[in-house]
Amino acid sequence: MEKLVMARQDKNQLETGMSSWTLAGADLVSQLEPSNQTRLQLQADPAQAPDPRDWLAAIVEGSEDAIVSKNLNGIIQTWNAGAARLFGYSADEVVGKSVTILIPPDRLDEEPLIIAQIQSGQRVEHFETKRRRKDGSLVDISLTISPIRNRTGAIVGASKIARDITERLIAQEQQQLLMGEMRHRVKNLFALASAIVSISKNSSASDSDVIESVTARLAALARAHDLILSDRLLGPDNEQHVALLTLVQTILEPYAAGNRISIHGQDFNVGGKAVTNLALLLHELATNAAKYGGLSVGEGRIEVVVINEGDLLRLVWRENGGPAPTPSATKGFGSRLEQGLAIALGAKIEREWQPTGLLVSILISKAAICV
Repeated sequence: MEKLVMARQDKNQLETGMSSWTLAGADLVSQLEPSNQTRLQLQADPAQAPDPRDWLAAIVEGSEDAIVSKNLNGIIQTWNAGAARLFGYSADEVVGKSVTILIPPDRLDEEPLIIAQIQSGQRVEHFETKRRRKDGSLVDISLTISPIRNRTGAIVGASKIARDITERLIAQEQQQLLMGEMRHRVKNLFALASAIVSISKNSSASDSDVIESVTARLAALARAHDLILSDRLLGPDNEQHVALLTLVQTILEPYAAGNRISIHGQDFNVGGKAVTNLALLLHELATNAAKYGGLSVGEGRIEVVVINEGDLLRLVWRENGGPAPTPSATKGFGSRLEQGLAIALGAKIEREWQPTGLLVSILISKAAICV
């Protein structure tokens, strides 16, 4: 078993039966004096009572977090296994070197501020920053930094505990995206409900027909939303498969009054998350058409054509009879959502604001969406 070597200021060495964890430059041993309770245990059964230094070494070495110490010149004194896992350096590679080996160039100004705070006896709590691994990649971490004192109470260095917060930041970003998507959808639902009522009123002769038409179209809208949310609700083990033309028809069914929707072309089976991504993309186009374009007026029309182009398929969305399109009408969360969906699908989306209405061309690899 390797020894834990602890170098004292008086150059003597203390050893305990733990894995190697080198401490140099400060008298840390004085901080490990046993408590009164521990002294009683040692007196009662000295052979059985563990050395407090072994406890400390076991805690440090077994920690999943990176635990590092440095002197006031920023020279690394100790390096545990958690630090090796997080940053990629072994203890032999970094002990005795400046801690700036871990700091990206654009964050080097952080170290003097940290040292100044430590020298004043203050602790740095949960400081979120980035550090550089051995391979050059950056990692998001949360740092807690505390002063290290010698037996006389003088501050001689700092201990750092670094925790990888990459997953937490990703989860926060996803949560913010979902909240933005939810606000966007709720806002759109009110606009769509109004559009559906208007469409039904203009295409029905009696009040009872209007009620029936509105009910049917709201039900169709609910089915479209089921498709949009399918991968989140059903999970990865319950992937949906649907014909592309059927998917388009399901999304546009709430607006299909008076033959104003035309869907044709070659059909393909769509599977996996592509079902949800395509449904959400088509729903976004339909929502914008109902708010600003071809579906916002009674005489407007939508034509959707699916074209086979070898390894690719092209979905053409053409609006006619609506207000003159303006590029600014669809900017906002919806446009960012559309860009994200295009990336997820590996699709190229082109828009053309023609005098007759909006023309959208979506080019997608069959391998990315077809089953």
